[in-house]
Amino acid sequence: MSPAALSGLTLAFALALFVSGRVRHDAVALLALGLSIALGLVAPADALSGFADPAVATVAAVLIVGRAVELSGAPTLIARRLIPAHAPFALQLAAVLLVGALLSALMNNIAALVITMPIAAEIGRRSGRGAGATLMPLAFATILGGMTTLIGTPANLILSSVREERLGAPFGFFAMTPVGGAVAVVGFAYLAFVGWRLLPGARRERVDRSRPWRVFEVEVADRLHQPDTTDLARALRKHGTRILTRARERLLLLSRRPARELAERVPLVEDIHPSPHSSEETVRVVVAHGSFLVGLGHDAISAESAGALRVIAAGPRAARMRRPLAELRIAEGDQLFIRGEPRVIAAFVPRARLLEIDRQHGEPPPDLRRMALALGIFLLAVALAVAGLVPLVLAFGGAALAIALLRLIPPEELYRSVDWSVIVLLAAMIPVGQSFETSGAAAAVAQWLGGQLAGGGAFVSLAALCALTLVLSVFLNNVATAIIMGPLALDTAALLGLDPDAALLAVLIGASSDFLTPIGHQNNLLVMGPGGYRFTDYARMGAPLVALVVLVTAALLAG
Repeated sequence: MSPAALSGLTLAFALALFVSGRVRHDAVALLALGLSIALGLVAPADALSGFADPAVATVAAVLIVGRAVELSGAPTLIARRLIPAHAPFALQLAAVLLVGALLSALMNNIAALVITMPIAAEIGRRSGRGAGATLMPLAFATILGGMTTLIGTPANLILSSVREERLGAPFGFFAMTPVGGAVAVVGFAYLAFVGWRLLPGARRERVDRSRPWRVFEVEVADRLHQPDTTDLARALRKHGTRILTRARERLLLLSRRPARELAERVPLVEDIHPSPHSSEETVRVVVAHGSFLVGLGHDAISAESAGALRVIAAGPRAARMRRPLAELRIAEGDQLFIRGEPRVIAAFVPRARLLEIDRQHGEPPPDLRRMALALGIFLLAVALAVAGLVPLVLAFGGAALAIALLRLIPPEELYRSVDWSVIVLLAAMIPVGQSFETSGAAAAVAQWLGGQLAGGGAFVSLAALCALTLVLSVFLNNVATAIIMGPLALDTAALLGLDPDAALLAVLIGASSDFLTPIGHQNNLLVMGPGGYRFTDYARMGAPLVALVVLVTAALLAG
């Protein structure tokens, strides 16, 4: 079998695993790399070459610098100042979407969502429409913002690396801003004035968000005379509560009522989480991608806060699992109800990368010195990169080093800031992607694609490249999509006589347009539970946006 065929089969195998979702993305990349080595497509000496790629180091450095800026409180302060507290709903929604998009252009788009999500949820509740009217538009806006600068998303850095390898120079910091910015503006206008209206319940809240479903444990009050489960279940149902499971004297319940309120209404049960301090409050949070709590037990929150915080209830996943909370591990996207002193919550939530849905406490007082240093270092790195005085990797690498030396974030946060699964995915897929090109497989696919698009003109060809990338990115990590589609787009452009930069930018936009499903991007998934969305709601609002993105991209790049 020819090397091109072997490379194509290896990539098809990896794509199937990516789409299945049964294997972690970084593990799939390592499997594809191992298979490429075994088949002779990648030399053993080149197996680790991906870790030496400047794009990989740049992604890690950008994540560290962005995390320092996030923890400084500067973006939150800016967001609060720019979003009007007393204005019509449409204006408030437009403001929060704009701030989310601007933040995601300069930092991790998950961080942009973390900062703006509580504000968006608050806007939805105050308007009487609920968080469902604002959270999905915000998630989409933070994704749109990532396509406007070189550091907006790791996929942009990968495509810049592809350009440097094939065309001799990387993308400039704002090379994608004209087309990405235009697409973002069109998408922003759609989301702010049309898109949210397509969501079910956008005009009127479907459920009482002040009473979200929660799963918690209580003890049966009379341990000597255990009440009959049927009688107990009947008493609980009167107050909208179901028994999920029972283990001896302890019950796992699903209810909209807090445990304390339920214990007051149903004498048969008692709250096992009494509050020792009247000043404590309860907040509902979502565990974001990259939180150090992922994989730990619920007691980790108490341990990490020196006993000052505790989990008193969990969200929908706990209801599906029907297991005691002590047996469950925290997963990305989980909803948790945390109780403690407001000042402790305010300090813990950003450190643990938790997204607050129901914010009641105020922001912690800003450390102006830390804020000024973090922002100054970040802006200096951007200025050096834009001016071309130093390469991007050195500008942000130096910024990350300065942040570490000045202790602008806790030492343990330096490594927690980096999404190591993305780093491994990048480093493993780079040699696999290169083998796809050097084996001739990319040229063969490009030849077929060029034949299908021949005679269609630049607009049709660029629209097809953007749409194909977009479809792949719905099922794959956008980094993997960029690694696969970057060389393919350049080969197709050469066959059709297209501008190579136009082809790469079409791929760049397509890789950042995951608007059809909740699984296409982490931000989409994180708002699914808090917004009360169904799987099909994403396509309902996202399909028109996808059409706009493809049409605007092709029109601008073909012009």
